[in-house]
Amino acid sequence: MILGALVIARGASANSQNPATQDKKEDTKDTKSQATPSAAQPAAEDPTYKIGAQDVLKIDVWREEQLTRIVPVRPDGKITLPLLNDVQAVGLTPMELAGVIREELKKYITNPQVTVSVSEINSRRIYVTGEVSKAGAYQLLPHMTVLQALAGSGGFTAFARIKNIYVLRTENGKPVKIPFNYKEAIAGRNPAQNIELQPGDVVVVP
Repeated sequence: MILGALVIARGASANSQNPATQDKKEDTKDTKSQATPSAAQPAAEDPTYKIGAQDVLKIDVWREEQLTRIVPVRPDGKITLPLLNDVQAVGLTPMELAGVIREELKKYITNPQVTVSVSEINSRRIYVTGEVSKAGAYQLLPHMTVLQALAGSGGFTAFARIKNIYVLRTENGKPVKIPFNYKEAIAGRNPAQNIELQPGDVVVVP
């Protein structure tokens, strides 16, 4: 009888602990699921972004499926759309271009609703070449500096002359050579040389 009572008591104790243990596990599971970030959402577009050549745009005309399409920006800075033929896009923000298209479509459609978004940014590129591990073209991020571009290129080779790096930039149709001393930059000396890069800049590591 005593043994039976002990077995019953032990079983009751275990049953009373199970819900708490289960709750604790569920709480842990919930905490983990909350701590795990969801799939990355696309970053909101910069309203000041200027469309460039070779960018890819999505033109959405509400309730006009035949006019809604994805179009590349040609090297001459224009896009081709039904009814409108060529429309200048380079130098405009997506909102400004939407306004231009809207005004032109009013000749054919009553109260057109137009949205323009940038599907691919191909115009804002810089290049890193020479004695680096990963030479090539890179997307120009907002406020990207020479140091940041070099950091993304995988480091220098053993032959790199890091005191003699320079940026090649085209100004008024002419090449300009801007010197950059990596050793000075990482030591915090002469910070002005760590300039913000512009589309088309080439960082050369001799």
